[in-house]
Amino acid sequence: MTDITHGANAPADTRAASKYYLVAWRWHFYAGLYVIPFLLMLAMTGLTMLWISWGAGLAAERMAVPPGDTTMAVSTLQQAAETAVPGGRAVQYIEPLAKDRVAVFSVENANGTTGVALDPYTGDVLHSFPWRAGWYDFANDVHGTLLLGTLGDRMIEIAASLAVVLIATGLYLNWPRNGSGWRNALVPQLDARGRSFWKSLHGALGTWVSLILMLFLLSGLSWAGIWGERIVQAWNTFPAEKWGAPLSDATHAEMNHEGSHEVPWTLEQTPMPSSGSLAGTDAIADTVTVDSIAEFARTLGFAGRFQISLPQDETGVWTISHDSMSNDGPNPAADRTLHIDQYTGNVLADVRYSDYSAYAKAMAWGIAFHEGDMGVWNLVLNTIVCLSVLVISLTGLVMWWKRRPARAGRLAAPPMPRDVPLWKGAAALVVLLGVLFPMAGISIAVVVLLDLTLLRAVPVLRRILS
Repeated sequence: MTDITHGANAPADTRAASKYYLVAWRWHFYAGLYVIPFLLMLAMTGLTMLWISWGAGLAAERMAVPPGDTTMAVSTLQQAAETAVPGGRAVQYIEPLAKDRVAVFSVENANGTTGVALDPYTGDVLHSFPWRAGWYDFANDVHGTLLLGTLGDRMIEIAASLAVVLIATGLYLNWPRNGSGWRNALVPQLDARGRSFWKSLHGALGTWVSLILMLFLLSGLSWAGIWGERIVQAWNTFPAEKWGAPLSDATHAEMNHEGSHEVPWTLEQTPMPSSGSLAGTDAIADTVTVDSIAEFARTLGFAGRFQISLPQDETGVWTISHDSMSNDGPNPAADRTLHIDQYTGNVLADVRYSDYSAYAKAMAWGIAFHEGDMGVWNLVLNTIVCLSVLVISLTGLVMWWKRRPARAGRLAAPPMPRDVPLWKGAAALVVLLGVLFPMAGISIAVVVLLDLTLLRAVPVLRRILS
C-alpha cells in the first residue's frame, strides 16, 4: 500500500497526527462500505413514515368529520364497527384526536384484524382498512428488519453500531487542522471544484447533523435485538412487582401489532397484570363496560386522545393508554398507562412518566423526537436531517468514485501508514465497543482478524481491498 505520511524530516507530532488521520480515514471508509446502504434505506423509510404519520396518521385517525354537539356512546360505536366486520370482535378503541376527527376501532375476525373509522357523532362507518398493514407499516418493517425478521434486525443493528464509528471518525476527519478554521468545517465551499467540493459538502453536512443522527441511532438501537432488548431495555424494564397485583404470563409487548411498537418502551418486557382478584384501588363503582372505562379515562386529564384495549380472555384487563410514541399527544412527560380489572373495576396498575427510570425517560423523549411526534418543528427538522443523511451518503459515494483508480478491480481504500504504534489503543477500542455496542465490537474484531490473517495471506484479496 502507498505511504502518504509526512517525510522523515517532518516533526514527530506532525507525522503522528498524519498517521492518525490516515487510520481514521481508513476506518471511516470501511465502515461506510457497510453502513451507507443502510443509511440510505433508513433515511428513505424514515421520511416515508414521518409524512404518512403527519398526513393520514398511523390508523386513519386524522380523517376529518364535521364536528357535532354530542358524540355517541363508545358502546354504540363499537357495535357499528363490529357490524361492519362480519364475525368481528373489537379489541381496541382510539378516542378521536380532536373534535373534528374520527373514532377508530380495531376489530378481529377469522380473517385477521380490520381498522374501522367512524363518525363519532353519527356512528357512520367512513373507512375500513387492514389494521397496521398499510404503507406506513410496510416502511416500518423495512426500517426495522428489512423484511428478514431476526436476521434483518441483526444486520441493521450492526449498521447502526458501525454508524457510531462512522460519526466519530468523520468528526475527527473534518475537525479544523493545519490552519483551517471552523468556517471551512461547517460551511460548504460552494466555489470549490471537483472532489474538493464534494468533500466540503460531505464534511459540513455530516458535522451539522452528527449529534441528531447519534440521537436517532441510540434511540433506534435501544429497540434492537441485542443492545436494546438484551441490555438497555432489560435493565430499564418497569418492575411489575411494584403493583402488588397478580401477574399473567403475557408481557406488554404482546399488545403490539405485527412488529409495530405501540406500548411505552420501558413496559414492553413487563408482565401484564391479571384480572380476577380484589387487588388494586377503587376506580369504577358501576358496571365495568367500555362506556364506563371511556368515561373514567376522560376524567384523567389527558392532554390529547387516549386508547382503550379490551380484555381478550377471562384474566385479561382493560388498558387505558396515552403516549406520544403512538401520536396520542406531543408531550412524552404526559405518558400514562393504566390497567383495570375487568370484574371489579379496580386500577391494578398506573404507570406514569415519573415512574420511568432515567434512561426510560430519555427514551420517551428520544422516541418521540425520532418519530417526529413533538410538533411541526420536529417534522421539519427530521425532514431536513433525513434529506441531509441522503446527501451525505451520496456525496461519500461520489468522493470514492472520483478517487478510485482507473484500473478496475480495486476498492481504493485509504492507505494504511507504516509503523503505526496503535495496536494497544485499537485493542482497547474494540473491547470498549464490544461492551457498549456488541455488534460493532464483533464486526471490528472480525475485520481486524481478517486483515491480520486471510487478507495478508491471499494477495488477490489484499489487492482488491487496497
